[in-house]
Amino acid sequence: MQKIAFNENWEVRVLHSKERWKQITLPHDAMISEKRSSMSAGIHNIGYFEANDYEYQKKFQIGEQEREAHFELEFEGVYRNATVYVNDKEALFHPYGYTKFAVNLDPYLYYGAENTIRVIARNSDQPNSRWYSGTGIYRPVWVYKGPKEHLLPYGIKIRTLSVNEPAKIEISIDATSAGIAEISVFEEDSEQKPAVSTGQVEITQNDAGYHATMQMSVPNARLWDTDHPQLYRAKVRFGEDTQEAVFGIRLIEYGPVHGLTINGRHVILKGACIHHDNGILGACAFPEAEKRKVRLHKEQGYNALRSAHNPCSEALLQAADRLGMLIMDEYVDCWYIHKTKYDYVNYLEEWWPKDLKDMVEKDYNHPSVIMYSTGNEVAETGEKRGIELTKNFTEYLHRLDASRPVSCGINIFFNFLYSAGFGVYSDDKAEQEAKAPVGSEFYNTLAGIFGDTTMKMGASLPMCDVKTRDAYANMDIAGYNYGILRYRKDLKKYPNRLILGSETFCKDTWKWLEMAKENERIIGDFVWAGMDYLGEAGIGSWEYEQYAPKNAPKEGWLTAGSGRLDILGMPNGEAAYTRVVYGKQDAAIAVKPLCDQGSHSPSAWKLTQAQESWSYEGHDGEKAEVEVYARGDFAELWLNGRRIGKKKIPATLRTYFTVPYEHGVLKAVIYDRLGNRLTSTALTSAAEQTQISITPERASAQAGEIVFVPITYTDPAGIRKPGEMHRIRIDV
Repeated sequence: MQKIAFNENWEVRVLHSKERWKQITLPHDAMISEKRSSMSAGIHNIGYFEANDYEYQKKFQIGEQEREAHFELEFEGVYRNATVYVNDKEALFHPYGYTKFAVNLDPYLYYGAENTIRVIARNSDQPNSRWYSGTGIYRPVWVYKGPKEHLLPYGIKIRTLSVNEPAKIEISIDATSAGIAEISVFEEDSEQKPAVSTGQVEITQNDAGYHATMQMSVPNARLWDTDHPQLYRAKVRFGEDTQEAVFGIRLIEYGPVHGLTINGRHVILKGACIHHDNGILGACAFPEAEKRKVRLHKEQGYNALRSAHNPCSEALLQAADRLGMLIMDEYVDCWYIHKTKYDYVNYLEEWWPKDLKDMVEKDYNHPSVIMYSTGNEVAETGEKRGIELTKNFTEYLHRLDASRPVSCGINIFFNFLYSAGFGVYSDDKAEQEAKAPVGSEFYNTLAGIFGDTTMKMGASLPMCDVKTRDAYANMDIAGYNYGILRYRKDLKKYPNRLILGSETFCKDTWKWLEMAKENERIIGDFVWAGMDYLGEAGIGSWEYEQYAPKNAPKEGWLTAGSGRLDILGMPNGEAAYTRVVYGKQDAAIAVKPLCDQGSHSPSAWKLTQAQESWSYEGHDGEKAEVEVYARGDFAELWLNGRRIGKKKIPATLRTYFTVPYEHGVLKAVIYDRLGNRLTSTALTSAAEQTQISITPERASAQAGEIVFVPITYTDPAGIRKPGEMHRIRIDV
């Protein structure tokens, strides 16, 4: 099947409106252009954007000579409740906004004449999401063209059976008829080199259709892992049809003896949770944006990402494959208890088998995907019906894909509260959400006031174990949201349980990693959050009154503010701390901004508001709070050649100094316990002159590609000046 991009020459307008059609190219997010208002029915959840229903259309020609061809139209993602019409005939309805779906075009096409595709995307029934969702056809669209007898799209599935020499892979093939399939395997970056393995297999009919499975050896295989993301390409010929699949040779194993291993080597997941939006681009899944997101997280020391709380895009998986990033792909945020009034609860019971099949088909050949998650903070896991559903999800995923473990992110404390009648989520609370802080917003507020210990201490209660143990027994890896205080106790009580910190606080980065080094059954951690995201506006922000006055309108808040990277991808002091803990660098300095004024808003998701900068012109003599992050025994601080002091570095790798601000060079020298110098790091003040620096992140690009161009206040040498505040106008 030939895969053809179908993203040009679309039109869009608000449904049932008389406005003129707007010419667009997909991917397209209609919500990012909507007005923002405190009257938004989705309120802070979606960043105070207004929401609407939209219709898209595209006209195209199919030649008379194409009657013998087969055509399918694939949408990677439409938010949401999508209805597809082909030449005014309803062809398909697909409710979930985050999974792919396809339309068989053959019964509807006009040959030798004009055809029209029309798509309705409905998002006006608010609230339906706890974060910014976007609206419309926000991921790419493809046409598959091939002969009537063909390989099915996603009809080639490849998994690794052994990494011993020679490596062995299993190839499964699905087609529309019986016949012989010829298979050739190449190194992906070796287009002109001969195949590394070849074979053929007969496709025969069974109860599920036309299918074949065969094993192949790959001599001298170059294995895929996070440090060596080597990829292969399988080309399958079936009659007049040819299809290719990119894959990696890598073996995932998991169990109570060695925890999680890749290619026989123990791996600790040093992960971050991410949402699907791309900041100012909205929900659009542009390949360059998805690749940049993966790259930025890897630069901070992360080796894994959790797609919270919905299946990620194909573009993100391709980037993860090529850059060496591990992915936990998550299905959904709710099961049968509403979190918002119009969320996916209304469809899940009927649609979950197809949704999971769609997710697995997308993920199967991607070596970066090492685990599935069936949900997030679903309190249903604490009662009989939900425990059974947990089992059903896990067993169904095992049937679809026997090579990957299944988890689910459970907020242990929330499960107990729900069972005691104080549920964080409920159908009644979903009704009240727009009227007053209830549900997750209420507990987020409490966490902000009382700190990060609120949920962690609650999770340590004995009844919390009772309300999670049966659900954990029905998954391969137990996902603990904010449950770090249970780790040691539960490792002893459940000797076969594997524990994953599926959602955690930055403050616990060092603590969980040290525990994981001691016990391999703690397989990893996903901090909330890696990169900041749109929606859940303000829950994780640590902003001061000069930026967010108390009388400012609610819609001033746009992002959650809980990222180690900000919405533009710039790392903060917490990212620097992460790099040190995860061994990406030896030491770093961060300083609490002297330019911030007034009390800040509380957030449990922030470790510090410190930034990697010593450029605060006009604040000479003011007390600066300096944080040094380092692996060593002692940190010595110097300012302009003067020794400020020397302190022992705590086990958490965070040391604090207070020093009067002075323009110049702030330097930290790190020593071991014997006084031997290990390393040093420094921050240099920017010069007085301020300029706007415009520096593209790439040196070149092809037509049609996206280039990110940070615009920053710096001095002439390029040193950033975070204290500068001006109004600027940009024309492109």
